[in-house]
Amino acid sequence: MNRDIVVIAHDIRSTHNVGSLLRTGEGLGVTQVYFTGYTPYPSLPADDPRLPHISAKLTRQIQKTALGAELLLPWTHLDDVTVCLAQLHAAGYQVIALEQSAHSVALPDFRPPEKVALLLGREVEGIAPEILAQCDQIVEIPMFGRKESFNVVQAAAIALYQLRFA
Repeated sequence: MNRDIVVIAHDIRSTHNVGSLLRTGEGLGVTQVYFTGYTPYPSLPADDPRLPHISAKLTRQIQKTALGAELLLPWTHLDDVTVCLAQLHAAGYQVIALEQSAHSVALPDFRPPEKVALLLGREVEGIAPEILAQCDQIVEIPMFGRKESFNVVQAAAIALYQLRFA
């Protein structure tokens, strides 16, 4: 299925995770990435509100793992994730949070819609409950080892692959 998949990266702190997410998303046909909250993002083409040396430093760090994907995959920065979620809902996307929760559906059992926005959260703490409440569904990757979770980009890759081919 030629599904329209976008990613929302909310409060991801690592520039290396951001670059890797861009590269993974580009490889799996993501149409847009939204960076929200304090997630670092590459330099804006014009009117970057950050100090030039900060913007340049973050861009260099992201480029180390993005390897050019930051130039191929469209992305947008929005400070407020709530605004982003509202815009995506208005555009017909179902917002699917990737998070461990008592209310989650196992990723292999989830049947994605035609337009899906995958929400990723903080590397350690995950997605805040008040943000989860704004999502249409929560999906979880079943774990079989002793560790309780994957790195955020590894989890995103697993989820994006499943969303692409389910």
